[in-house]
Amino acid sequence: MINTPSLVDQHCHGVLRTELGLGTFEAHLLRTEGPPAAGTTLFDTQTGFAVRRWCPPLLGLEPHCSPARYLARRRELGVLESSRRLLRGSGITTYLVDTGLPGDLTDPDELSATADAEVRETVRLEPLAEQIADTSGTVESFLANLAESVHGAAAQVAAFTSVAGLRHGLALTPEPPGPGEVRGAAARWLATRRVGEPLHDPVLLRHLLWSAVVSGRPLQLPAGMGEPGARLDRTDPVLLTDFVRATAGLGTDLVLLHGYPYHRHAAHLAGAFPHVYADSGAALARTGARAATVLAELLELAPFGKLLFSSGASGLPELHVVAARLFREALGRVLGGWVADGAWSSGDAHRVAGLIASGNAERVYGLE
Repeated sequence: MINTPSLVDQHCHGVLRTELGLGTFEAHLLRTEGPPAAGTTLFDTQTGFAVRRWCPPLLGLEPHCSPARYLARRRELGVLESSRRLLRGSGITTYLVDTGLPGDLTDPDELSATADAEVRETVRLEPLAEQIADTSGTVESFLANLAESVHGAAAQVAAFTSVAGLRHGLALTPEPPGPGEVRGAAARWLATRRVGEPLHDPVLLRHLLWSAVVSGRPLQLPAGMGEPGARLDRTDPVLLTDFVRATAGLGTDLVLLHGYPYHRHAAHLAGAFPHVYADSGAALARTGARAATVLAELLELAPFGKLLFSSGASGLPELHVVAARLFREALGRVLGGWVADGAWSSGDAHRVAGLIASGNAERVYGLE
């Protein structure tokens, strides 16, 4: 038995405040670009089966009950009580919350109260720049306000997050853009954008990345599967290799989020570069009953002090539960199997489990 008494979820989002029907629940269960196959639902996935396995007992139901019965019980309890039971039953004691997603999601204080857990904020760079652009009249004021906001946030938040890979792709020019290049890109963007329009300009995305690097706070970089519409071939973490080399020795840690199905590439970079880390991410919830295989593949390449737990969950508290339960089960299967085979000692297995569950995150983000 491999014990992980507490988990630090080093990348997630808030949960929805609204009641959900079957259709809206499914829309948040998996991010897809269209409806499920005729005659099926998105519960007919590894994630859906994992929700039906782990979440009903926390709401007083039997495991594997039907989606209709589960959602009826959820409505009976109400969204607040359901979220409270689910989050407190996950075993996660600290959440690092990316507040940059739109929607009616709980803020860090609400999540902390609902989950009865510590919550630290991570700031998503692109929405920050968009908010500043909406209120800045000139290029000079935009760039000055952006620099001030990044500097101010660095003194308070656990980390920065950039979705440059989802907006443009990870094969960005690795070096920081020059001041003139940044001013020119900002002028073009501000002159043509509408209020609320997302930032896609590669020069400004690079400027944001390097602003975060200079701040010294850890920088989280999602890779692999992400938002619907993203080109998967542009989000392979190996495309970050030149940027990783360019940031080596500057004192800022890079955390590669998710990575799946390129998780081995993320693990390789974590093994090759001292300032790079990888996480299990939403891959475990996505792969469900196959989660132990994915975790074992990460452990093939990543040094044990360079791998972190996260759920990547957004919207549904069920996704926090599933990620945490699958992580614990997968870690027990993999490390427990190695102990049973004589490859590892029990003491080493428990020590490594503690590092991945919480110790590495506490060190990287200064949570100790």
